[in-house]
Amino acid sequence: MLELRLASRNIWRHSRRTWLTVGAMVFSNILLVFMIGLQFDTYQLMIDNTLRVFTGHIQLQAPGYLDEPGIRKTLPDIQALAEDVRANISGVDVSARATGFALASSEERSYGIQVVGVQPQYEAKVSTLAGLITAGRYLQQGDTNATVIGKILARNLKIGVGEELTILGSGRDGSMAADVLTVVGIFESNMPEMDRSLALMPLERFQNVFFMEGRGHTVVIRAGEFSLVDSKAAQLRQRYGAAANRVVLHWDELKPGLRQAIQADMASAWFMYAVLIVLVAFSVMNTQLMSVLERTREFGMIMALGLRPGRLVRLVLLETAVIASIGLLLGVLLGGGLNLVLSHTGFAYPGMEEMAQRFNLPNRIFPEVTLFTVLLGPGIVFAASMLASLYPALRVKFLQPIAAMKAV
Repeated sequence: MLELRLASRNIWRHSRRTWLTVGAMVFSNILLVFMIGLQFDTYQLMIDNTLRVFTGHIQLQAPGYLDEPGIRKTLPDIQALAEDVRANISGVDVSARATGFALASSEERSYGIQVVGVQPQYEAKVSTLAGLITAGRYLQQGDTNATVIGKILARNLKIGVGEELTILGSGRDGSMAADVLTVVGIFESNMPEMDRSLALMPLERFQNVFFMEGRGHTVVIRAGEFSLVDSKAAQLRQRYGAAANRVVLHWDELKPGLRQAIQADMASAWFMYAVLIVLVAFSVMNTQLMSVLERTREFGMIMALGLRPGRLVRLVLLETAVIASIGLLLGVLLGGGLNLVLSHTGFAYPGMEEMAQRFNLPNRIFPEVTLFTVLLGPGIVFAASMLASLYPALRVKFLQPIAAMKAV
């Protein structure tokens, strides 16, 4: 307690200098809490929005289908399997799909495309394409020969809503699969690869045309909240993963590049955070070094009276700990409070609402407020400040009492 009282008196000898140092720490802590909370929520939003377009959070597939998609790698009775998932896994949206490749032809042109059979009544819950229709409408329950195609594909084929599209491909049994579909809608996902090569049609029609005999390729599952994805994946693996003819795939297995992109972005972000933390650490070191240099004669006198240098080292470190603790406490309270408010009201970048409307995505970001996101940045600043104070403390440890008392 005596050392703490001495440390407190010493740091308030020059209150303006102390408050400037504390202010720098508080500012950096608020900024770190805000940016880290925003960063983690942005990653979650990026993952969720990317998967919501078409992939889903989790998928049931036949073994090997992900690496080498083939029309013969199927799941039997896929609609019944999807219905079983709906009945036994609560809080998820589920849709069955079947996928094939075909030559799509209009009166003027032909292009190779990917044809996906979907359940119209469920597909809109696992994919955002239903909200990206720019002309016509989305597939509806009861549609028979309807199809929805991408905007670029429609432009390439010179085809519009209400016109016929002929598809020609190979069925699961190797026979010819051919059909004539009516375009009822055109979507624009702003993903060129999808917009130029994707056509959706009712699953039952697809199964008849491609001779699937009730089979399909994927059961797409979307959890109600992204935070529940891991627990839902565990439930699905427990119930459905034991079968030899199917596998349960988590989103990071379906989209491995997405996690790699996040890791790369996180590395660049932490480089910028490190610059800020180093600047604050140097500010603390400068403050403490000035304090030590001003008290060199004082330290020399008390060392000559028999006080061990280790006590002075602890005193300098304690002074730094007091300053850093004030900065940490104020930074956590103010930064955490800011993020708590924004976690309810949301935060939007300029132009974000227009972009969200274009991609049929949420138009606000809600910073993540957890002990990890609130304490991570300030904790690192605290540790860096303590490390920075080692240099002034070591100067005290190696002081020679006689030389110190002669210092001007």
